[in-house]
Order: sequence, then structure tokens, then C-alpha cells
Amino acid sequence: MHISNTMSELLKKGANIFFNKRSHLVTIKSFLLIVFLFNSFISFAKEIVISPGEDAQERLQEALILMNEGDTLIIKSGYYSFEDGLSLDVNNVTVIGEGMEETVLDFKNQQSGAQGFLVTSDMVTLQDFSILDAKGDALKVIGSKGINMINLKTEWTGGPKSTNGAYGFYPVESEDVLIDGCVAIGASDAGIYVGQSKNIIVRNSIAQYNVAGIEIENSYFADVYNNLASHNTGGILIFDLPDLPQQGGHHIRVFDNKSIDNDTDNFAPEGNIVGEVPRGTGIIIMANSDVEVFNNLISGNGTVNLSIVSYGDETDDPNYYPHPKRIQVHNNTYGPSGFDPDIQTGELAKSLFEISNGNMPDIFWDGVVPLSQMIFGQPNEEKLIVSEDSEVNFLTISPLKYILGFSNPIRTEKEEFAGTVEPLSPITIDGI
Repeated sequence: MHISNTMSELLKKGANIFFNKRSHLVTIKSFLLIVFLFNSFISFAKEIVISPGEDAQERLQEALILMNEGDTLIIKSGYYSFEDGLSLDVNNVTVIGEGMEETVLDFKNQQSGAQGFLVTSDMVTLQDFSILDAKGDALKVIGSKGINMINLKTEWTGGPKSTNGAYGFYPVESEDVLIDGCVAIGASDAGIYVGQSKNIIVRNSIAQYNVAGIEIENSYFADVYNNLASHNTGGILIFDLPDLPQQGGHHIRVFDNKSIDNDTDNFAPEGNIVGEVPRGTGIIIMANSDVEVFNNLISGNGTVNLSIVSYGDETDDPNYYPHPKRIQVHNNTYGPSGFDPDIQTGELAKSLFEISNGNMPDIFWDGVVPLSQMIFGQPNEEKLIVSEDSEVNFLTISPLKYILGFSNPIRTEKEEFAGTVEPLSPITIDGI
């Protein structure tokens, strides 16, 4: 139950007036009036219960429309089949099932709607249910300030296919985003995606059999931790792309995750940017700044465990900066990688395989920086920092040597990139 700060303050003021001995009669009436208003406010916050059965789709959508601020909608355990998408546009509400395996919203017969469930309001909590086989994205959130997704599952049950919806969890242009204890399976783009948003926490979640397991794109201030990304094409992607209203992704912490055994062939529809990600990629950082990657287990990725790259396609966007900077990589654990490079998908694996003569590294930086920095060097404050155990393999390219055709344009001594790690600050969300 949610009680506004305004009502709480009114109650306090009413109590103060009541105990003022100078005006007993007036204060008693005032206090009783405030108590009445307070109790009336509480009575407006109600619980609505939806159970399986006839017309469940109509009853659930009607409840989502008629909810008032402060209400809780309970979806009882059972199987619900939908032919249309669901939508919610009411602030400060909770929609809760009885467990991701117990309350199942199935959209395999969906005829209309671009997603299974669309949220366009603020201060919303969604918890304890599953969304299966949506026609498009499973759960899309647009422009929300305060969205909590807790113990939810999105899945396309037919296995990896290009006809699956693009995104499982898909909050965009939002603020104060929490994804906690969720499961995402089978998305043809990203299982857990947060785009053009800020103040983000993705934790305690599982992403499997997606093209990208977890993707943070064009976003500011994110913590991604204690997640499992496995059996995707690529485990965790930190991307920044041109031609979007919010650019220059920065201040992203990726820590205490397991990005392991990402071995699913890329099944993204043709033309998608993630269609360039090679099978067997653990973590990719592209064109972001101020990213800290630490305390992760990155292993069993057949192409490369960790890649740091610039955006390589042509763009006419004058505001876009395509190069990563101030990336810090430290104290990670690396297992086998590079044993099955996917040289048929995109340019990353093919180029790295050729440059390394098949001796694929644990960590790869493409070395691409602005031309002036190729000639005069990077500013110290923008340089990559790598602080890993001595047995961790590293490879980068000297771009000028590569362009001019020198016989050995690569560098493998990561000691060159030793430096002082400056930890980024944790992300906090009010009430979390």
C-alpha cells in the first residue's frame, strides 16, 4: 500500500494542532477531519484479483485500465491465453502474479499489438509472472520514471528462431530501472535490454538462448551484477550507437556476473546490429566511456571472452563519438576461449583470427582511436586500464602499423595498460 508524502505531512500537522492546548475545539475538529481524509485516501488503494477462466483477457485488460494510483492487481496462478497485447498507463501501481512458473501469460495466439505487455506509466512494479511467445517484444516499457521488474520470465518456447520477438525485457527512455531476479530466453535481439535510459540496475537474473543475453545501450549510470548469461550468441553487450536521441553511454559497472558458454549461432533477423555479433562472445564494450568490468567469470566462449571495440560502420551523425574511452578491466576470472571462433559472422572474429594467426586472446582491444590520437597518443585520462593475472592473454592492434601494412601490427603486453583503477560509484535507486 502506498501513502503519499502529502497525506503523511497532513497527519503530522493535524496531530500537532490537536495537542495545542490554546484552541481545543477547533483543533479537535481539524484533527478529526484530517483523520477522515487520511482514511479515505487509504480506502482508495485497493486490491483487484483476476483469476483464470472465461474472458480472462478482457477482465485483465479492463482492470489494467481502471486501476487507480496505489492499487495492486493480483493475477492468480494459472494459464492465460491472449489474442491481443496488454497495456498499462496508470502511475504508482503494482501488478503481481503468484510466481513466474505459476502465473503464465501466453501470447502464442496473439493477433494484434506490437508487444505482449506495454507499460507507459511511472512508479510501476511488475512481479512474479511469465510472458510467453509474444508476437513482438515481450515486455516493453517506454518513458517510465520508476519501473521495477522483479521475478518475471519472458520466453519464446520454440527455441532460437529469427521469427521470435526482438526483446524480452525492453525498457527504453526510462529512469530508475530495476530488473531483478528475472529470466529471459529466446529473444532474437536481446533477452534483457535497457536503452536510452539512466539510473539502471540489472541483477540476479538469467539470460539464455538469446542473440544478446544482456544489453545496455546508449544509457547512463548502470550496474549489471550477479547475473548469468549463458548459451547466448553474446553474453553481455555494452553498446553505444549513432542516430539516437540519447548518445554517449557512460558510467556502466559490470561485475560479479557469469558470462559463460555462449555458444548459440546468431539468429538475429538480417540487418540488426546484433547480427554482427559472433557466436561465442563473452562481453563486448563498444563506443562507451567510463565502463568498469571486474570480478566476473568469463569462460567457455568460443570466439573471445572480452572485446573492446569502436563502432565500425559509416555514420553521418555529427554528435556521435564512436570510440571507447576510460575502460577499466580488472580482477576477472577467465576460462577457455577462442577454441571455436565464428569467422562467418561479422568482421570481429574473422579479423581477430587473421591478426592473431588463430591464437585468440582472452581480451581484445581493436586499438582504434581518432587519427590525431593514433599519431600523438591518447590522453592519459582516456586510456584503457587492464589489471589482470599474468596468465591472461591480451591483444591489441597498432592502427597505423596495420593501415600501412607493417608485418607485425599487434601488441600483446598488457603491462603497457597497467594503471591505477578508479572505481566507479554504485548506482542507487530510491526505495531499492
